[in-house]
Amino acid sequence: MAMRVIKVPGYGAEDVLVGPGGEIYTGTEDGIVHRIDPGTGAVKAVADTGGRPLGIELLPDGRLLVCDARRGLLAVDPAGGAIEQLAGDMMFCNNAAVAGDGTIYFSDSSTVHPIAEWRAEVVEVTRTGRLLRRDPGGKVEVLQDGLAFANGVALADEFVAVAETATRTVVRHWLSDGRRDFLVTDLPGYPDNISRGSDGLIWVTIASPRDPLVERIQRGPLWVRRAVTRIPQGLQPAPKRTVRVQAYAADGTLVHDLGAEAAGFHMVTGVREHDGDVWLGSLHEPAVAVLPKATSSGG
Repeated sequence: MAMRVIKVPGYGAEDVLVGPGGEIYTGTEDGIVHRIDPGTGAVKAVADTGGRPLGIELLPDGRLLVCDARRGLLAVDPAGGAIEQLAGDMMFCNNAAVAGDGTIYFSDSSTVHPIAEWRAEVVEVTRTGRLLRRDPGGKVEVLQDGLAFANGVALADEFVAVAETATRTVVRHWLSDGRRDFLVTDLPGYPDNISRGSDGLIWVTIASPRDPLVERIQRGPLWVRRAVTRIPQGLQPAPKRTVRVQAYAADGTLVHDLGAEAAGFHMVTGVREHDGDVWLGSLHEPAVAVLPKATSSGG
């Protein structure tokens, strides 16, 4: 499948957001939030969070909502770069979804491991991830805990979905009664960010294919899981190169399963479907990518 790659001046363009004028936003590991002109590929820095921006959403007042893994939930003015902290006291703020009234649903991936130790969180399966809600008045509460590496968040009409990276699942939190079940289980790989597209579907990134070795380690004693994370990183299980995203209906039916050549871009951790185009971010790449309308409509 054809894929266009747009370079940005920084590594780890982890998530992508399509702004109200069609512009693209992403954040890189140096703390910079970038605005991209999708037509020309021109890139401009709009803010510096001083941390590690991950998930990016749009707030009702026009500011960007940035999930900063080190600083928490931030509101960023894309015009002047001013930053307001909306919520802190998290180990690993990761991704979010915003309701029309300004309610924010967001994930804290772990209460044990920060972002620098994300591999340890995958292997150890601490199940300390959380889904939280911040109401328009600023009150923050935990909606779900015990999640296995809580990651991407998407808001549907009747539920909030949150990806569990370590167990290859997407959980549903029902807004009516707080009930918890699954949108999908046994994904073909490890999900990262998720989002609701303009098509109403829940789009899920597959950052890396399922790894049987990782899952054998996950089933081992805790001391074994911890020992694996202490060996040199080059000897630890590593993500496999892939470009893959899937889209699911609200009942869990798989609607799209898209892939592309991974030679020039891989480890898709952000996805945003907008009017048929599918924009992609990556935890490792100094770039974002897009699967254009003409090639991204198949199932």
